[in-house]
Amino acid sequence: MSSLNIVGLCGSLRAGSLNRMALNLAGASLPEGAGFEVLDWRDVPAFDSDVLAKGVPESVSSLAARLRQADGVVIATPEYNFSMPGMFKNMIDWVSRLENQPFAGKPVAILSATTGPLGGARVQYDVRRTMMFLNAMTLVKPEVFIGMANTKFNADGQCTDEATRKFVGDQMRSFHAWIQSVQRMAA
Repeated sequence: MSSLNIVGLCGSLRAGSLNRMALNLAGASLPEGAGFEVLDWRDVPAFDSDVLAKGVPESVSSLAARLRQADGVVIATPEYNFSMPGMFKNMIDWVSRLENQPFAGKPVAILSATTGPLGGARVQYDVRRTMMFLNAMTLVKPEVFIGMANTKFNADGQCTDEATRKFVGDQMRSFHAWIQSVQRMAA
């Protein structure tokens, strides 16, 4: 089995974010033969067409290059006001403006963690809609919504809930297979 290069994007910049913990769990749950790295996008500026007219900021072009190199992208994001966090959407808007935008044809998996009971179901609809517009190859099932996530991770960021570990593991095994299917279709 060839090695897959998978990257993660967290919708929250906070180091202790529940979604960062969920993203780390996803990376650790990938089958053997898959590398995983969470990308830092905190230096991406607010989107401004005047800035774009002067040239793409280095933080945007380097992030886009790393996304292009990846075999797949795992997105974990909190739900803010029934949608994506503003700066996370801003980052997606920036990279989508580039030539050879990096989400086109890219396998993507989505999960979310919230302190509420729904686990971010509404945010996932918005992320899926955005990824569909960008022509990403988004994994449909299994879906992962981690509700009451504050009770499922300990202070060290480790998941203490067996059902959550199973759901995330199932999704990552399916995502691994999905990436390989997309690669075969593209060949």
